[in-house]
Amino acid sequence: MSDTQTVVLVEGLSDKSAVETLAERRGLDLAAEGISLVAMGGATNIRTYAGRFGPSGSNLRLAGLCDAGEEGDYRRGLERAGLVSGSSRNDLEALGFFVCVADLEDELIRTLGTAAVEQVVDAEGELGSFRTLQKQPAWRGGSTHDQLRRFMGSGSGRKIRYSGLLVEALDLDRVPRPLDMLLTHLAGSRSR
Repeated sequence: MSDTQTVVLVEGLSDKSAVETLAERRGLDLAAEGISLVAMGGATNIRTYAGRFGPSGSNLRLAGLCDAGEEGDYRRGLERAGLVSGSSRNDLEALGFFVCVADLEDELIRTLGTAAVEQVVDAEGELGSFRTLQKQPAWRGGSTHDQLRRFMGSGSGRKIRYSGLLVEALDLDRVPRPLDMLLTHLAGSRSR
């Protein structure tokens, strides 16, 4: 990380894969721009990573992406690192941290629509597995959206694999707001 100027803190590898894929699709070479992505292994690790890379550590610019359920963890961790003192989402966004409504998979499924996501699942040869999940008593009668979210979260490495594939399937004019705002923020940091 010797050439790193900005560290993007994300909860996990699926978020990292999505950001990398969108950056590539938009022609943003993260490494060349001095931007490193760090999958923290969960939102509760934000305090450690903000301390390591923020003002009291390496003094690098920080940005990130989190789920709505972890917004409080992010805010507290960034406050303890001396990076944000306000308690609004706008304060987080001004710093470069963007919040997904439920989670990134939810954002991607809503943006693409369930039919398009099912096409991606089919292209991966897993539509049969998805149909099996839909027949399970706990998921029968539920929304296809919720079933797809559950499907993405089940199976070894599925969430990581599908996050990049779903970003590949996006129309670049219709990117989920948090992901779009993060990439716009990172592209804007080039001139700083």
